[in-house]
Amino acid sequence: MDNQYTYYTPGQDNQDYYTKEPKQKRKLPKFVKLIAAALVFGLVAGAAFEAAGFAVGRLLGTSEREVKDLAPTETAPKTEIQSSSGSTITTDITRIARNAMPSVVSITNMSIQEVQSFFGGIQEQQSTSAGSGIIISQTDTELLILTNNHVVSGSDTLTVSFIDEESVEANIKGTDAARDLAVVAVDLNNIQKSTMEQIAVATLGDSTALQVGEPAIAIGNALGYGQSVTTGVISATDRTLDGIDGGLIQTDAAINPGNSGGALLNAKGEVIGINTAKIAVSAVEGIGYAIPVSDAGETITELMSRETRTKVPEGRQGMIGIQGVDVTADSAQMYNMPTGVYISEVTRGGGAEKAGLSKGSVITHLGGIRVNDMGSLKEQLQYYQAGETVEVTVQIPAADGEYKEEKVEVTLGRSS
Repeated sequence: MDNQYTYYTPGQDNQDYYTKEPKQKRKLPKFVKLIAAALVFGLVAGAAFEAAGFAVGRLLGTSEREVKDLAPTETAPKTEIQSSSGSTITTDITRIARNAMPSVVSITNMSIQEVQSFFGGIQEQQSTSAGSGIIISQTDTELLILTNNHVVSGSDTLTVSFIDEESVEANIKGTDAARDLAVVAVDLNNIQKSTMEQIAVATLGDSTALQVGEPAIAIGNALGYGQSVTTGVISATDRTLDGIDGGLIQTDAAINPGNSGGALLNAKGEVIGINTAKIAVSAVEGIGYAIPVSDAGETITELMSRETRTKVPEGRQGMIGIQGVDVTADSAQMYNMPTGVYISEVTRGGGAEKAGLSKGSVITHLGGIRVNDMGSLKEQLQYYQAGETVEVTVQIPAADGEYKEEKVEVTLGRSS
């Protein structure tokens, strides 16, 4: 699947961050270019959530390290503010934002990228980018945070910063590139008691009940500066964008680089969406997108239930034993194939051959996580040691031209 994100860098011409177009059945202009992946804010070093019925994790036990539940404002009571002229300004937004901010975090992704040098060679360069996340649950040992897949993709180190500006390292618990969702985990032992007293688990709303025109409030780490609040309305529902599976919420609340993975709230202060994308060209204004929490509930529950894994040192990482070719969405449609990694060659004596995998099959999942291309396959393999056994989901071509899904256990080999 062609889903390449480009980080925003200050001081450059950043009019077009992402060039995917909305699907034409939604009748958005063809010339519109997207920033999917809304919006990760990048600073290159040295040179870039069952919603209504969704179980979000009621707190367990009475530990001092419990994070409080964030209750929605019942009817969003108005807050009166005295202006400098002595007049009274009445607003609902102040209270909603104040109650919601403890459940929103900033996420910093440090990665190593290969870039072409001035002399034509390839060199490694450290890159830092920033996004947002939503605290959705607490277990006995971990704090779970919902964000976008593109916020954490390719990470070498992930750091989460809370409302009190305390920062801790986080690990990826599960990702779904097709839905652009991820859940990361923070060890409770690494969070100070003072921070636990200030943060909160978000309250999730019912995104299926949204009405066009109702208020929308976005909170996130815009431009990597820390939390900020923007407001607008629900502009439309069930929008679709290339590169993201499922319908999306459209809003005119400003969603800027760094807001990715942050919260879109309703007038009760409930999270009804995960901010993920915007349209960014000079002719278009106020078109941002969020993943509806109710539609994504099953995916998020599955990601939350995964084992938290840490990356394995490069020399000890496992190899599946194949040569592969990306099957993009366009290729899949053209050749009637599933998207994923087409096995073009099976390494002799490798784990794939021993498991019975053969040339022509398409790998779609590794360890239950969606694989869209060789890049995402290699990224997932970083969490498995050589000699470890992992479940691989493959689509096998049948005589009638269709594909049949099978799951096989592959014992990973060592790199040669």
